[in-house]
Amino acid sequence: MSTRTTQAFLVMIMSTLAFTVCFAVWMMFGVIGVPLKKELGLSATEFGLLTATPVLTGSLVRVPLGMWTDKHGGRIVFFVLMLVTIVPIWLISVATEFWQLLVLGLFVGLAGGSFSVGTPYVARWFDRKRQGLAMGVFGAGNSGAAVNKFVAPAIVVALGWQVVPQVYAVAMLVTAIVFWMFTYDDPGHRVEAKVTWRDQLSALKDPVVWKYCQYYSIVFGGYVALSLWMVQYYVGEFGLDIRVAALLAACFSLPGGVLRAVGGYLSDRWGAHRVTWWVMWASWICLFLLAYPATQYTVQTMNGPVTFTLAHNVWTFTALIAALGVAWAFGKASVFKYISDEYPHNIGVISGVVGLAGGLGGFVLPIMFGALLDLTGVRSSAFMLMYGVVWISLIWMYWTEIKRTDVIHHTLLDKQGSVQGHY
Repeated sequence: MSTRTTQAFLVMIMSTLAFTVCFAVWMMFGVIGVPLKKELGLSATEFGLLTATPVLTGSLVRVPLGMWTDKHGGRIVFFVLMLVTIVPIWLISVATEFWQLLVLGLFVGLAGGSFSVGTPYVARWFDRKRQGLAMGVFGAGNSGAAVNKFVAPAIVVALGWQVVPQVYAVAMLVTAIVFWMFTYDDPGHRVEAKVTWRDQLSALKDPVVWKYCQYYSIVFGGYVALSLWMVQYYVGEFGLDIRVAALLAACFSLPGGVLRAVGGYLSDRWGAHRVTWWVMWASWICLFLLAYPATQYTVQTMNGPVTFTLAHNVWTFTALIAALGVAWAFGKASVFKYISDEYPHNIGVISGVVGLAGGLGGFVLPIMFGALLDLTGVRSSAFMLMYGVVWISLIWMYWTEIKRTDVIHHTLLDKQGSVQGHY
């Protein structure tokens, strides 16, 4: 194995490790928010705001972080980003008021911006044919959401929620040091200094970019939102202990992160379009079934009224949520395969914009989940909302990709027929 290849694989492995830790920190309130909700007497909407606040900052910084990565290289940007978050993470352990947690959550949320640093940093170490897989492996760091569900509940039960941010702060410091020791920088991966921010952002005039933003707001934004929402959903809907609830919630978070690498391979092999199309249909089916609320209905029979109950038990619910996690893992990879194929020289900026859209989805959706729950009292209203969003993407994708492909195909056939008829 050549030195260049060794460096490429070390960059991919260490970046994936760093992203996993950053993502676990980003999702921290999804677990410690459960005891905090009880301790502070928060409503469902306030709980949604608490869990979503870090997601807001992590989303807003993605574009500038992607641009800085293009200009200065991913190694230094990633390293500094991790160092900046350590103190705010630790301070969460001494916060006592809701507003304090919100403010600190904004600073901790910077960790979520690491995706827009690692994606172009890793991708540029590999040739185009392997970029989908490389970005998929890096994106598997989303499994930090599952790591958070394994680690944080055990700490909460054994030592209290305050110890979780302390452990995570130490983990972030150690990860930053190890990352710096075992990664490399290639000046050839940087955008020339004469390229301005305006030049880089000019690609945003392309409406196709906004379509990819819509796709990613589902497969990533929905993933983040449900990862934050699932623990308290299991606790409230099925009356489970926080440790059991977190373990079952990991059935969604873990495949939704780890299998992203498989999605990258499938996108390399079959194309981003085909994978994304089936991801949207799989999401549509799962969300339709998850959205159906627990219902009792009475049928009048010859022998009198008979009452039926239609509701998910914990096992059918978990099976559906796990299938949804698998679909979204593939979708997260396929969307970024679109980007690497169509914007090979501007991956940092475009991935930052698309990541911003996905992150904003992860910020807005938990708050909307909470508002809908407070308004309707129906927990499955969260899935009703996601079902409607998937419909929008399916329609958009059909008219801009599927329908257009059919029209082009028939036009070519007509032209061939005309030529054959002429001869």
